[in-house]
Amino acid sequence: MITDTANEIRAIDDLLGRYSRVLDDQDWEQWPDLFAQECSYTVHTLDNIQRGLPLAYMYDDNRARVLDRIKFITEVWAGTIEPYRTRHVTQRTEAASLDGARWTIRSNFQVSFTENDSLSGLLATGYYEDVVELTTDGARFTSRAVRLDSMPARYLVYPL
Repeated sequence: MITDTANEIRAIDDLLGRYSRVLDDQDWEQWPDLFAQECSYTVHTLDNIQRGLPLAYMYDDNRARVLDRIKFITEVWAGTIEPYRTRHVTQRTEAASLDGARWTIRSNFQVSFTENDSLSGLLATGYYEDVVELTTDGARFTSRAVRLDSMPARYLVYPL
């Protein structure tokens, strides 16, 4: 028997999978659709968090900034950056309901990168701390906090 909780977890896992696919396919126009209207996306190293330093690699604290990130990738930086492909491997490790419509999710990740068809390398490892909202339209991130184990192997252009 499938319970409501099982369906909710399935919707969350679908969101996590779509997120990786959108980034790996560089389908930038779809990335904001993974976020709720009120949302945030941040990337910090664990070292900065543990030391209480607010410095972030990416700090998009509202939907307008999430949309701006895509504009920078597709328009502002286009032709000025060394492009690379990514491959995300993600594993959900925790899921807890906050109030039925919102869940806290923690997932470990590894992201590899490939430049100019050269050998692939490990770009970043860490975990995501998410708040996911479930609606009749599906699951969306209200908050995605990326926690990097260490500095990335190269500069970050694309979301992780």
